[in-house]
Amino acid sequence: MSPSRPPGTHEPRPRRKIDWELVACGWRGHVLVGTDAAELRRQDELLAREQPPIRWHRCLRCDSWVALPPPRSPTRPTPPDRDAIEIPLRGKALRDRVVLRLIAVDRALHFTILVALGIAVIAFAGNETTLRDAYYRILTDLQGGVAGGPVQNTGHVGFLHELDKLFSLRAGTLRGVGIGLLAYGALEGAEAVGLWLGKRWAEYLTFVATTILLPLEIYEIAHRQSALKIIGFLINLAVAIWLLFAKRLFGLRGGGKADERARAYDMSWEAVERATPPYAEAQLAESAAGR
Repeated sequence: MSPSRPPGTHEPRPRRKIDWELVACGWRGHVLVGTDAAELRRQDELLAREQPPIRWHRCLRCDSWVALPPPRSPTRPTPPDRDAIEIPLRGKALRDRVVLRLIAVDRALHFTILVALGIAVIAFAGNETTLRDAYYRILTDLQGGVAGGPVQNTGHVGFLHELDKLFSLRAGTLRGVGIGLLAYGALEGAEAVGLWLGKRWAEYLTFVATTILLPLEIYEIAHRQSALKIIGFLINLAVAIWLLFAKRLFGLRGGGKADERARAYDMSWEAVERATPPYAEAQLAESAAGR
C-alpha cells in the first residue's frame, strides 16, 4: 500500500479531501497518552517528548503534536506501555465508521416513519367505518350539502383523491398494508443498529435491501416524478455503490480479508511510527558522533 499523507496536509484540489481524523478530534478532542505521567522515558518518544518547560503530546488519532505543561500532580510514574494502549479509529477504519453511521441515521429515520405509518394504518383499519362516516359527513358540509344529502366523492384530486382511495380499501387489506409497513420498518431498524455497530452482516443486508428497491424507485420516478423521489433514489444508489466497492462486498477487490488488512494498516503501531518524526536529541547525538 502507498503511504498516506498526514491529516490536514493534502494539497488543495477542486474536490477537497475530508480528513475525518481532524473532524473527529475537533468534535471529541485529541487522544493523548501520558498527560498524567511524572516522567517520560526514551521509549515513550512515540507518544510524548520532553522539552522543558513543556511537553509535546502526540494525538494517536490525527497525529498532531500538542504542547502541554507537565502535570502538577501526576497519577502514574510513566506513560503506559504499548500493549496497554488501544489505538483509536483512524484512516480507513474511521472513514468507514463515519459513513456507516450516516447511513444508519438515514435508516433509523426510515424506521421511525415506517413504524409510525404502520401503526396508523392498522389503527385506521380497526376504526374504518367510523372514520369513513365522519369523513363523508365533513365532506358533505364542506360541499354545502344537506345532512343526509348526496356526497360528491368523484373527481377529487390531490389529498382528497388519496383519501377516497384509502376509504375504498377493505379493513383486511389495510391491515396487510400496515403489517407490511411494520415489517419493512423492522428491516430498516435492523440495518440501522447493525450499521451503527459496524457489523459486516448489516452491510450485506443494507446492500441487498437497497438494491432490490432501486428498480421500483426508477419505475416511480418514470411515472410520477418529484424532487424527493429523485433525491431518495440518488442517496440509495450512492449507498449501494459505496457498500459494494468501498466495503468490498461479495469478494470484490479482495473481499472482507482485504478490507480488514486495509483497516489494520492504518491502525497499527507501524502506521503511527511512519507518521512520527525522529527524536531531536537522537539526531543531535548522531550528528555529534559523525564529527
